[in-house]
Amino acid sequence: MAVNYLSNKAQEVMGDKPTAISPGYEAAPSGETMEALTWHGVRDVRMATVPKPTVSDANDAVIRITGSTVCGSDLHLYHGEILQLKQGDVLGHEAIGVVEQVGDAVRTIKVGDRVVCSFSISCGQCDMCKRDLGSMCDVVNKSSVMDKLYGKKIGGVLGYGHFLGGFAGAQSEAMRMPFADRNCFKVPDSLPDEKALYLSDIVCTSYHSVVDVDFQPGETAAIWGAGPIGLNLCQWLKPDLFNAKKVILVDNDVHRLAFARDRFGVETINFDEVKDVAAAIQELVPIGVDVSFDAAGFRYAKTALHKAMRAVALETDSPEVLNEAIRATRKFGKISIAADYAGTTNGFLIGALMERGIQLKGNGQAPTQRYIPKLMKEYLEPGRFDPTIILTHRFKLEDTAEIYAAFDEKRFDESKGVGLLKCFVETKHSFPRAEGTPELSKIPERT
Repeated sequence: MAVNYLSNKAQEVMGDKPTAISPGYEAAPSGETMEALTWHGVRDVRMATVPKPTVSDANDAVIRITGSTVCGSDLHLYHGEILQLKQGDVLGHEAIGVVEQVGDAVRTIKVGDRVVCSFSISCGQCDMCKRDLGSMCDVVNKSSVMDKLYGKKIGGVLGYGHFLGGFAGAQSEAMRMPFADRNCFKVPDSLPDEKALYLSDIVCTSYHSVVDVDFQPGETAAIWGAGPIGLNLCQWLKPDLFNAKKVILVDNDVHRLAFARDRFGVETINFDEVKDVAAAIQELVPIGVDVSFDAAGFRYAKTALHKAMRAVALETDSPEVLNEAIRATRKFGKISIAADYAGTTNGFLIGALMERGIQLKGNGQAPTQRYIPKLMKEYLEPGRFDPTIILTHRFKLEDTAEIYAAFDEKRFDESKGVGLLKCFVETKHSFPRAEGTPELSKIPERT
């Protein structure tokens, strides 16, 4: 909480950066309200009744949400680890729904269209957007704190606090989508919400992580993190897609590791059971893997030293996963970082990175605007990539606060015989459940 207080005070002193968009949203003139998940502090998220949005800018659309979800990156907010959070912020960055209202300048979608929404916000007109790198949009993020800390700010993200623009999120009954022509994509009738929803983030983010380091057929790979992104990476690297020669998944969740072995045919390493992860990988691939994928991120400090440094704010991010990846990757190999990192770290193994010629590539937030149409047409519609393979649960919006806790604790659902991997969160506006997808269920209890 102290970090957010200080960063918010810094923003007040430095002032907002100019943007091409109104932050937040205007309340519906009718005074109509809706239910939404709101942030109130570390591990304190609550459902609340808030004003329903209306069009704030001519390029806006208001989306009646028919499906959302909880993402691994939402847990950074849950733990208060992203700067510039404020009490009452509406969370959530993945949404599908029906267009309810459009601004006067919107041309490509209309009221009644079913659309999936990009989690990153792109204006479509700045230099970065013209390069089809919408997540790096120059003109939608007001954060002077990010601009100062990072050298240049990136674009905005739905429901991710004021460090990413201060836009209200998608874990709600409705939301405002800025620059709707650029950030909303029509969904064909052949794709149910339960499949199209995940184009908003994880399907594109995992795909981007693979193509951003130019992964080649026949290469070997190691993946750290068996969350939704890590599991999607396993799926993309299958023989019928990117055709990896060997894939090794590193985590300590026995249920997720077993799921990945069964569904994707990967080899697994439980880091609770081996002393040296890099050495264990090199037993399987003696020269080291061609490409390592970090889908774990800064939260997962392993040693007492880095846990202590994070606890007293001597570092924000642990380098331990990246250090393992550096040691496990072959000389002149590549490391792809899909996981979130936020600030600074200590003890990074920079010498090995340089001397062994390893390419360390931060993927950035995925430019979903580039990928959504392509992946929808070429992979989801023909059935080449099925996002519902890792969809294990369906819950009600009103239970979202408890979903956060369950996801954070990696709860195992004894009634289903599966852990909580990815969920579909329905609202009062949702369509009937698609055949073959999970039925509505209770949230797994703590064990």
